Amino acid sequence: MQTRERLHRLVDELPESELHAAERYLDFLRTAGDPLLRALAAAPVDDEPLTPDDEAAIAEARAAYERGASIPWEELRKELLRGSDV
Repeated sequence: MQTRERLHRLVDELPESELHAAERYLDFLRTAGDPLLRALAAAPVDDEPLTPDDEAAIAEARAAYERGASIPWEELRKELLRGSDV
């Protein structure tokens, strides 16, 4: 049996509770050679506390989203690209 086939079989035999961990590990192996992803993975967690302004901005954004006032990604992307050289 080839390695890829064996891996497929092992994944099929995993308990449901372990699938997320397996997915994360396989994704890590797949991207381990990418220097940007390695740098992001090694970056420290942003642990600064939220300021009252941060919390107000989050609440405002959440309320806008719940009212349906959000902008679809494609529309926002076009708007952002208009202001760049990309």
